[in-house]
Amino acid sequence: MKMIRCNGKDEATFFASLRERSAAPDPKVVETVTTILDDVRKNGDAAVRAYTEKFDGKCPDCFEVDADTISNALENADPKFVEALLNAIENIADFHNRQKEQGFTNAREDGVILGQRLRGLARVGLYVPGGTAAYPSSVLMNAIPAKIAGVQELIMVTPPGKDGKPNPDILVAASLCGVDRVFLMGGAQAIGALAYGTESIPRVDKIVGPGNIFVATAKRLLYGVVDIDMVAGPSEILVMADDTANPKYVAADLMSQAEHDVLASAILVTTSERVANETLAEIERQMATLSRKEIIAKSLENYGAILICDSPAQAVAMANEVAPEHLEVLMENPLEYIGKLDNAGSVFLGAYASEPLGDYYAGPNHVLPTSGTARFFSPLSVYSFVKRSSYIYYTENALREAKDDILCIANREGLTAHANAIAVRFD
Repeated sequence: MKMIRCNGKDEATFFASLRERSAAPDPKVVETVTTILDDVRKNGDAAVRAYTEKFDGKCPDCFEVDADTISNALENADPKFVEALLNAIENIADFHNRQKEQGFTNAREDGVILGQRLRGLARVGLYVPGGTAAYPSSVLMNAIPAKIAGVQELIMVTPPGKDGKPNPDILVAASLCGVDRVFLMGGAQAIGALAYGTESIPRVDKIVGPGNIFVATAKRLLYGVVDIDMVAGPSEILVMADDTANPKYVAADLMSQAEHDVLASAILVTTSERVANETLAEIERQMATLSRKEIIAKSLENYGAILICDSPAQAVAMANEVAPEHLEVLMENPLEYIGKLDNAGSVFLGAYASEPLGDYYAGPNHVLPTSGTARFFSPLSVYSFVKRSSYIYYTENALREAKDDILCIANREGLTAHANAIAVRFD
């Protein structure tokens, strides 16, 4: 793991290398995904079936998972697992319920009525990875805000296992969250099926959920055909720590994200050389016992770093520069930093707000902007599943009052038909 003393140059070089890892997708991947999407658009279920057999090994006789299979998964689930999910659901729902918005109507004295109407999207597709990368928590974080927003139909797609069957943990989470329909299909072909619709799967208005590079590329290419949540890059964590931080906690939290992917980035920004050195030692000690230590080691070697800076203010500046997906503040009086940290997907304050708390349980969403896009993107939320439209009502007298201003602007722009549409009402 690189040790960098911040001097304005060396850390800038490191930040540039981080941006490179999230550059435009491989042209070969784009070409492959484009071919798959075009095939699905033209041939529907037949194309999805062929790609499922090719990439997943076995295609189920029927894409849609029947209600009995979902019920059986819930009945046969480990009760402790179900209880843990229910407790997490309660926290996540409580947080997201506070995001609900209302429309408004402004009735003016001159008879004009202006307003905004809000409603949930009609149909949303939720992609959930399967196999060894099956994450029930992703179901919770995507489905719960969608349901709270008033989405009329939530359709989940997830790849079948090698035996052609669904992952039971995913079905348990889907059942508890009120997912309406579940289909066994994965990869770029599933994204295409959701976007275009096939004989079996209805066309959706928005696609959310994580996936591999082929899934992410398919979502990127189909943005505009459907809405998407975001194009997620490799996972990231930045930990700000001063001399009060416990290196044991710092090391554990850095590795909690490094284990996701060899492209994941874990960064420590610290004002304490002691914490920097002891964190390195703790990483070596703790990593030896972890199941994904090879991935962690490669991630930390290529995209991890310890930045030693001169002051808390410089640490804040570094954090805002990186705009990380996850930002931990292991500093004395961490709550003092809330108003200073402007660029982060989610901020974790204090020694007992470890990042996995946010992944699974606390309530705020874990679908977060990556690759520095926290500068302008926000976490997934109830807002992500709502559409807004405005409405206008004018009386004749109110339009007469506004007429000359409208004609002036329309004629200035050379749009005489616009001007005429107003003027004709007063000829």
